[in-house]
Amino acid sequence: MRLTRLCQTKEIVTINGKFPGPAITAQEDDRIVVNVINMTPYIATIHWHGIKQKLSCWYDGPSYITQCPIQSGQSFTYNFTVAQQKGTFFWHAHFSWLRATVYGPLIVYPKSSVPYPFKKPFKEHTILLGEYWLKNVVELEKHVLESGGPPPPADAFTINGQPGPNYICSSKDVYEMEIVPRKTYLLRLINAGINMESFFTVANHRLTIVEVDGEYTKPFTTERVMLVPGQTMNVLLTADQATGRYSIAMGPYESAKNVKFQHTSATANLQYFGALPNSVALPAKLPIFNDNIAAKTVMDGLRSLNRVDVPKDVDAHLFITIGINVNKCNSGNPNNRCQGPRKGRLAASMNNISFVEPKVSILEAYYKKLEGYFTLDFPTAPEKSYDFVNGAPNDIANDTQAANGTRAIVFEYGSRIQIIFQNTGTLTTENHPIHLHGHSFYVIGYGTGNYDEQTARFNLEDPPYLNTIGVPVGGWAAIRFVADNPGLWLLHCHFDIHQTWGMSTMFIVKNGKTVLESLPDPPADLPKC
Repeated sequence: MRLTRLCQTKEIVTINGKFPGPAITAQEDDRIVVNVINMTPYIATIHWHGIKQKLSCWYDGPSYITQCPIQSGQSFTYNFTVAQQKGTFFWHAHFSWLRATVYGPLIVYPKSSVPYPFKKPFKEHTILLGEYWLKNVVELEKHVLESGGPPPPADAFTINGQPGPNYICSSKDVYEMEIVPRKTYLLRLINAGINMESFFTVANHRLTIVEVDGEYTKPFTTERVMLVPGQTMNVLLTADQATGRYSIAMGPYESAKNVKFQHTSATANLQYFGALPNSVALPAKLPIFNDNIAAKTVMDGLRSLNRVDVPKDVDAHLFITIGINVNKCNSGNPNNRCQGPRKGRLAASMNNISFVEPKVSILEAYYKKLEGYFTLDFPTAPEKSYDFVNGAPNDIANDTQAANGTRAIVFEYGSRIQIIFQNTGTLTTENHPIHLHGHSFYVIGYGTGNYDEQTARFNLEDPPYLNTIGVPVGGWAAIRFVADNPGLWLLHCHFDIHQTWGMSTMFIVKNGKTVLESLPDPPADLPKC
């Protein structure tokens, strides 16, 4: 569809002509059937972010991982059950950077007889945080990959597709939310951004977090929250201020150094019923862009609602370094293709292996026992141990260069897994949003600096249960989960540029002993590559 933002009209890819896309609503344990007809010139897939796809890995959606993309003019029907899940999720494209405009909410309500663990809100609103580019995002990704350099910042942040009056030609492109005095509202926050983590706040109002990533939490009240791309968060807001208009704001949390980013915040309006429509909105105060303490304060407040069953014994220990690399550039056209630091090419990796996206469905290749498309030798720890955050090996060439490969690691059904994610300072440390498909996990610990088994403190009683974790800038995070969902699951950074550069790997969970523990045959209409 054609869309005008920031004084310019361009064509964007949408679902059913809506931006952001239409909301899908269901109840816990409902079956959801979505027929996706690709009427664009691009290949595409849809991922149902946060939905575990229990025994339905074929419908998870990451391109070339669980399926070949849907070709232009073709269609594919996603058919899955939201088994034992409720809360705020979302769907988005999982090919190239199409999800810059192809995204929408997926709200799963509790069964009608099941109440919320908090007083029922008067009303609810869904708020999608996004990034908007004036350029064609598919062409933009191609250009960035060809150049070897960093991506340009977004031209605007958006709240429900609207940038707000801080941007050029946007005085009327403002999301408006009306509320009734003394009532409490549930805000379903979704960070659908591409390459930026975001602070969110409402002027003069406090936010009480009650759910993150589709799992209830102990209520935690704060003046602002930080969401990483791919994260969802439910907050309660009470209309307890004087009748008037108040600004809603989202702005950048940029923890990396020497990175260009959009500094201008997006704003929307919270208007009390009875307020004068043209009254000036009270401004909202966001943290400064690199306020690591503000980000940590939110994470510190997250606890599962009740005591939970964290795996005490562990079958597989993984230590995964995550970071940015600078590869040597051997191009004959260095001015155009070697625009990274030191005239190199930027890459990203896990355990210093930069993921190479295949051109087949890896799940299909694994299921049909096709060889040569991937290997099962992803390392469970980095080859070298050193001061990951502050230093580097003496061999600078090996320090910045990543190996390439399409590698996976295999787990037996029911394996209890612990992963330590370690931020590295090869180029710059930053808060990486790591997302695991097919499972949620307990975040049992995190901290700054290098992980130290002797001093690390774990919460094994009520840690939050998430599907996306912001690994702290210059620090580490520890997670545990049970690999009880057979299939092939992507683990990746939810910054699209980092995934494009290779910060991904794959987990394969073998079938169990029964039919209820085994992945069914692939659907007949599975797209072909």
